Amino acid sequence: MAVQNFSPALPAPAVAAPYPMAQPGYGKRSVPDQPPARPDDFALLPLRERYIAGFIEHLPEGASMSVKCLAKQIPLYGQQAIASALTALSVAGHLRRVRCAIGVGDEVRWVFRTFWSRSARDSEWWASCLTPGVPQSVQAPMPVPVPAPTSVPVPAPVPCAVPPQRPAAPPVPEGSSRAYLALAGLGRIDTRLPLSAEDCSVLEGLAEQWFARGVNADYLTSALTAGLPAQVDSPVGFLRRRLVDKLPPAMPTAPTPPSAGSSVRHVMMECTDCGAPGPAEALPDGLCRACRQHAAPAEPVPDPSAERDVTALVAGLRDLLKAP
Repeated sequence: MAVQNFSPALPAPAVAAPYPMAQPGYGKRSVPDQPPARPDDFALLPLRERYIAGFIEHLPEGASMSVKCLAKQIPLYGQQAIASALTALSVAGHLRRVRCAIGVGDEVRWVFRTFWSRSARDSEWWASCLTPGVPQSVQAPMPVPVPAPTSVPVPAPVPCAVPPQRPAAPPVPEGSSRAYLALAGLGRIDTRLPLSAEDCSVLEGLAEQWFARGVNADYLTSALTAGLPAQVDSPVGFLRRRLVDKLPPAMPTAPTPPSAGSSVRHVMMECTDCGAPGPAEALPDGLCRACRQHAAPAEPVPDPSAERDVTALVAGLRDLLKAP
């Protein structure tokens, strides 16, 4: 007699979701001319940094390198631990965060990249690697795939309901400067930074100093909105402080024009910890001066007992024992 088997089939194994990629032109970039991978590449690092370094090493080119994204993919550590580990990897010489201005003419945009080296490099090597003379193979953005045009048959017209139109934005004051417009748009990008017309007029002069140093509106907006706290009590005071503290360095008045066919303008490194921009020479170990002072270990407090005269101490104890 045949016996039917009613046992359910084994479930199919779960397929791991692919690691999220950054937008084209952003994310992880491996430096060239690296030696072959070895099992002991990160053996000198602490356990946490060694684990995260091995994870980053196996990420594909262009993978997202934000702290939030890494924390989602590495359940052993939270965002604060990931951020501290990235700072330690920067000091160890494996990582640098940079901002690259790419484009030609008026079509210039800033992209944010994390350069990664399997081998530890010193600050001088990173400074020479991330200067404007870096080969095109290192700085070239990831190509954006353009789908090929396809012929799609056009269906016959079908009447459809027209959705309600969004109300037009209020008119901008005539003759407003680009600094005023950039400040006025911050509240729409992040609701923690709403500015009134009077606030924009107050901060307009500070923002103009950024444009005078060669940055564009996208760079200014990114610098002012990066790493915001959970709550901003005084947006105008907060932005005034950032406009002063994060003012980029002055660029040469007559920069060398890029070679024909080159789309790279220049590279500006940013602090791995706080994101403050600056030239590579001003950010040794990938950290600004304030973050280097904060990360420096405190000097050990001398033990006063070690400076005592042991002979005098023993003699005093003997005298106490002889006393009646």
